[in-house]
Amino acid sequence: MLTAEEVRHFTQVDYVDRLALVVENGDELVAVGRYDRMPECSTAEVAFVVRDDFQHLGLGHRLLDALAKAAWARGITNFSAETMSSNHAMLSVFRRSGFPVNITSEFNEVSVRLSIDPTSKFSNQSLADDY
Repeated sequence: MLTAEEVRHFTQVDYVDRLALVVENGDELVAVGRYDRMPECSTAEVAFVVRDDFQHLGLGHRLLDALAKAAWARGITNFSAETMSSNHAMLSVFRRSGFPVNITSEFNEVSVRLSIDPTSKFSNQSLADDY
């Protein structure tokens, strides 16, 4: 059960430091991508949820691109994320984003850091290729 503060955090956005984008199919919510800027810096944590039957259709890629554009326009220069090492689909979204990616792992958890500078997209070899 979520606390009142957790519910507020997940449901309220300010469109600058906290932004969420959704994908709907008719009246059904099928994907959510969001970023949340870390205090007093230009890095934001990014996260995605895509309903199982809508995975592998490019929604994660589209959400990441849209979030990166919005974040960059608001002074955010880097995204960070944490995921399980078994979440191959999400790791693929980051690796194939075109942004320079740094991936480190410890135990079953993977830390991802992306520079979302649009001028660097596709211009640098991803550090994730060797992961």
